[in-house]
Amino acid sequence: MFGKYKHTLDPKGRVFVPAKLREKLGTEFYIAKAPDACLTIYTEAEWQRLQDHFNELPPSKSRHMRVFLANVYKCEPDKQWRFQLPEDFRAYAGIGQEVLFIGQIGRAEIWSPERYEVEEEKYLTPQALATIMEELGF
Repeated sequence: MFGKYKHTLDPKGRVFVPAKLREKLGTEFYIAKAPDACLTIYTEAEWQRLQDHFNELPPSKSRHMRVFLANVYKCEPDKQWRFQLPEDFRAYAGIGQEVLFIGQIGRAEIWSPERYEVEEEKYLTPQALATIMEELGF
């Protein structure tokens, strides 16, 4: 998954899954509050990998996952590919009427367009992109 896709919430707090992400996300996926003040969408396969890793952690470390796991929402889009974005998730990510989906290879993110613009400005310069690509080994 890759790219940016802007959508609008309907009056009931529902949003369409971008057409270009539908096949990769599938008919069930998980949304979690992320450290970057956005939301992360995990495919079923990515969620299973995360669960497998969690199950391997010793109890002393798995306790740290409590807050993360308490803030996960399972989504099953309707026939029109809409899903409910809970109010507390919208508030956490600073989302108003518009949402921005960002593809992230095996998962996606949902951002407030305004927050993402600020985030992108930090890294969208030739020098910053070159540094990032070098750090990632590309």
